[in-house]
Amino acid sequence: MRDDPALLHLSGHLDGQCGVVSRSQALGCGLRPGDLRRLERRRDLVRVLPRVYLSHTGEATWSQRAWAAVLYAWPAALIGASALRAADGPGRPGADRVPIHVGIAPERRILQVPGVVVVRTAGLDARARWNLGPPRLAYDDAALDVALEARTEMEAIAAVARAVQSQHTTAVRMAGLLSERTRARRRKFLEGVLDDVASGTCSVLEHAYLVRVERPHGLPTAMRQVREVTASGVVYRDGLLLDLPIELDGRLVHDTAEQRDRDFERDLDAAVSGRGTVRLSWGQVVGRPCRTAAKLSSLVVQRGGPPAYACGPGCAVRQAA
Repeated sequence: MRDDPALLHLSGHLDGQCGVVSRSQALGCGLRPGDLRRLERRRDLVRVLPRVYLSHTGEATWSQRAWAAVLYAWPAALIGASALRAADGPGRPGADRVPIHVGIAPERRILQVPGVVVVRTAGLDARARWNLGPPRLAYDDAALDVALEARTEMEAIAAVARAVQSQHTTAVRMAGLLSERTRARRRKFLEGVLDDVASGTCSVLEHAYLVRVERPHGLPTAMRQVREVTASGVVYRDGLLLDLPIELDGRLVHDTAEQRDRDFERDLDAAVSGRGTVRLSWGQVVGRPCRTAAKLSSLVVQRGGPPAYACGPGCAVRQAA
């Protein structure tokens, strides 16, 4: 950036907004339209959106894109997944290529531009955290919006699990907000999910185990997130079924997905014969819940517990009885 007197007037905004400034902010600092045209010609300022400038050439970072979107639609705030991204920091590779979502007051109208999705948002003034940079919805609100707008129930569960695991919010706080949204789509379902998460179910796979394996087949309720002291230090078990540790592994990468699934199946078979920890994968919990329940039932019976029952006519628990 060149040592231009006009730029010195913008330093406060540029420093506080990741190098992004709006035309109205520049004029409010005493610059004239001719100053902005000169700075653009010299490439000291680069227009990234209508009436919004960046203080360098080259690709904008995600934070700069977010600031630009907010300033373009000002007064506006990040909403949904964009608000969560601002709080959480970078996610998986490629995730930052999606458009920035910003909310504006319901009575306003803003022209949509590439890379920005402008949404009229009820109660924005009270729900937004205007002191944050960039301004955005409160984390609880944004996470709940993402869960309510998810395409599938499993994606909604994932949104809740990610929010709670981030430690920016809790299931209890999200449930409190949900109780105020009497017309929300999928409200009853999410109330149940949040109740489960509040009791210790903190991942999509854990929740799937609860609702597909444990409950439908009457297996004993596993103690969740159990703290144990081992020779290697303190560990937290995903679940403890009577005295049997249950570990749920949601990772999808190993040698191959098929090979790793066979590995987990061998682990379960070994546990049936009285050896080791039960380690369950996506295939066992989501793809074969009845067969998994039947094998877990054998382990429960070995430990003096009640047998599982079939969840339907074709259930593997009935066939194994």
